[in-house]
Amino acid sequence: MEKIKLVLLLCFMVVMAQGVELGPKAVEKWFDKLPHAKRKVTKFHFYFHDIVSGKNPSAITIAQSNMTSKSPTFFGSVAMIDDPLTVGPEPNSTIVGRAQGIYGSADQNEAGLLMTYNIVFTTGKYNGSTLSVLGRNPVFNQYREMSIVGGSGVFRLAQGIATAKTYWFNTTSGDAVVEYNVIVLHYSH
Repeated sequence: MEKIKLVLLLCFMVVMAQGVELGPKAVEKWFDKLPHAKRKVTKFHFYFHDIVSGKNPSAITIAQSNMTSKSPTFFGSVAMIDDPLTVGPEPNSTIVGRAQGIYGSADQNEAGLLMTYNIVFTTGKYNGSTLSVLGRNPVFNQYREMSIVGGSGVFRLAQGIATAKTYWFNTTSGDAVVEYNVIVLHYSH
């Protein structure tokens, strides 16, 4: 019985640390208050570390077509990611979250990825909240825009834009560090 009480206490502490109640009743209550909520704009700046080489890659190929190896754009290749998001571009910079999801080569004519992933915040006042990204990423363009199509926790019903710019790319290993500027419109009660 003591273990159950401890688990419930810890769950309550996690919910309170996020600042947002979870569960179906809590979401319904949140929606009831939505007409009175204020729209808020929040901006983020971080670095996305996409590591495909070495002993601990953060992005791995999970599928490819029979023609992928013959395609100059690797068309048909799909990768699963759990990329660290950091304050600075250095590999040992403070981690603020993770990019977790999938990207795939979706263009036969240029290097263009279909990106669908969650930005999962792991520290600070947004810890446990997420933003959902969906969009086309033509990786050799200087700037790429992808849509923020939703979120969870503090970012319920979020919408916005994630702008990406390659900070560093290793042509031999395929590893990359990408600078992100994100602007999100969401609600606060």
